Amino acid sequence: MLLGLSKIIDCPGASVSFSTSVDLSDLRYGNTYPVTEPVQAEGTVRNTAGVLVMTGNVHTTIHGVCDRCAGDFHRDVEIPVDVVLVTELANEENEDEWVFPLEGDSADLDDIVRTVFVLNMDSKLLCKPDCRGICCRCGKNLNVESCTCQKELDPRFAALKQLLEK
Repeated sequence: MLLGLSKIIDCPGASVSFSTSVDLSDLRYGNTYPVTEPVQAEGTVRNTAGVLVMTGNVHTTIHGVCDRCAGDFHRDVEIPVDVVLVTELANEENEDEWVFPLEGDSADLDDIVRTVFVLNMDSKLLCKPDCRGICCRCGKNLNVESCTCQKELDPRFAALKQLLEK
């Protein structure tokens, strides 16, 4: 979806609101497609002293398999949008990922939402930030129950263990 900005390009202090829904169901993340529902984005583009600044939020629900405990999960995510829109890129070699070129007098919201979403995804999909994972010995999900496995002693400390036993 293109957002027309011709009314505010030459008018410092002016703003345009936007609200859109973007389908990112084709977005592959590892071996999964975590976005099955439309990604909602809303916010404002403001002309601040001749610079077009887009602020707002992107939100959706991620569905996936946790990389630590291997459990299925769904989690709501909300990502802030704070990007700059320019009429042309001065130097494409040193391009900033938070600067987007206009297409004529319009901003491509689909491209901006996709880029903001992808750049803010965590490197691992986790069911929750403090996921404890699974025990490497018995395979129990440590988020659900504790295991009774003993930690294996580093063989380099075996002599010290003998001293503690005496």
